[in-house]
Amino acid sequence: MPDLIKVAKFGGTSVADAEAMKRCASIIEVDRDKRVIVVSATSGTTNLLSSLSETEDPSERLAVYRQIEQKHLEILNNLNSPKETGNNLQIVLNELREKITTSEPYDIRAMDELLSFGERLSSTLFTGLLNDKGIDAEFIDARDIIKTDSEFGHAEPLVDLIRKKVTDQLVPKLKTKRVVTQGFIGSDKNGTTTTLGRGGSDYSAALLAEALDADVLEIWTDVNAIYSTDPRICPEAIPITEMTFDEAAELSFFGAKVLHPATLKPAIRKNIKVYVGSSIHPNQPGTWIVKNITQKPIIRAISLRPEQTLITVHSLDMLHRHGFLAKLFQILADFNISVDLVTTSEVSVSLTIDTNQKGMHKRLSPEMLLELEKIAHVKVERELALIALVGNNLDSTAGVSGPLFNLLDSINIRMICHGASSHNLCFLVNESEATGVVRKLHEHFISKKVS
Repeated sequence: MPDLIKVAKFGGTSVADAEAMKRCASIIEVDRDKRVIVVSATSGTTNLLSSLSETEDPSERLAVYRQIEQKHLEILNNLNSPKETGNNLQIVLNELREKITTSEPYDIRAMDELLSFGERLSSTLFTGLLNDKGIDAEFIDARDIIKTDSEFGHAEPLVDLIRKKVTDQLVPKLKTKRVVTQGFIGSDKNGTTTTLGRGGSDYSAALLAEALDADVLEIWTDVNAIYSTDPRICPEAIPITEMTFDEAAELSFFGAKVLHPATLKPAIRKNIKVYVGSSIHPNQPGTWIVKNITQKPIIRAISLRPEQTLITVHSLDMLHRHGFLAKLFQILADFNISVDLVTTSEVSVSLTIDTNQKGMHKRLSPEMLLELEKIAHVKVERELALIALVGNNLDSTAGVSGPLFNLLDSINIRMICHGASSHNLCFLVNESEATGVVRKLHEHFISKKVS
């Protein structure tokens, strides 16, 4: 094994076309420690594959296939790849075409199989590119290594089994080769294709880094670093050069899209340093995420998560009685609904649902609300946004809440959660007011501190 092992993951925009792939290959070429390369599907391909479930018309499905085929053949031609790469790509394309020649509806299991083709196509092209540049790289099918349960659409990884597969199949190759594999996809114990959910490529890379006891996990994307807030909302946002695992985890959970929320769990378990950088401008400083740093500002960043739903249940049965909350959360569990924030009074409970998640709108069904109404009066509020101030010691630092609420004295705040974590203070506002709130808070708590 090499003395230093880096796992490098390249996102969809980083491998979007031939020029983007060439930039990524150059990043790998200059660093021999990048031993495992994980790639996403080319930008837009997963959406095209997802659209196959929207029609049962074979001709419409074939039209989608043609778009995917044309996109990847164009990349192949622009890379001037050798004949072997073209042959390997065509094998995958032929398999995809065979899968879509049906008028049957796709269930979630079939969709996992279809969605896997995005990563399989991009990794085939990228492996050929690396070898063409003289980098000894071998294609590995992630489904042979990333083992999961059978929860199709959002599978849970089997960490111990992944480690065994990595030790047996991956480690021996790393002595002499680089390995190219796919993010997002895996397989269950029966060998059936599964996916880790949208954005799961980061998670795949982190799981491989954990199994390898890697020194560094690199996430290469289209942004230079993690910023103090979304620069599209606030042009004054500043790049963060270094932050802790705790801060990054809070930011990813509360809406920052640079990292998948699950990515940091494997890195934290093994204390693996994480680097986030731009594949477009690789020489510009990115963000290092580590366990401990010396400077821990009270407020590091501000995140925004749209499409939130607030459910408030009111019942006198809560008053001085036990068991009500158990009934409430059992109903939510029965409908596979996960809750983010919870506040309670003596006779009311308010909780937030992230309806920005795929499929969550459907789970908030009339049937679920009917079940809730059997135990309480229910009020549902939609078109809300969750804003989180992320930093350090927010549960024990004076002088934060006062200025915050003074700044927002004209804003209707629907829910506040403060004190449950030392790393965040969060609240709900109307979605139409959210971006203005973020700009105002960033100016007061971050821009003024820097200037």
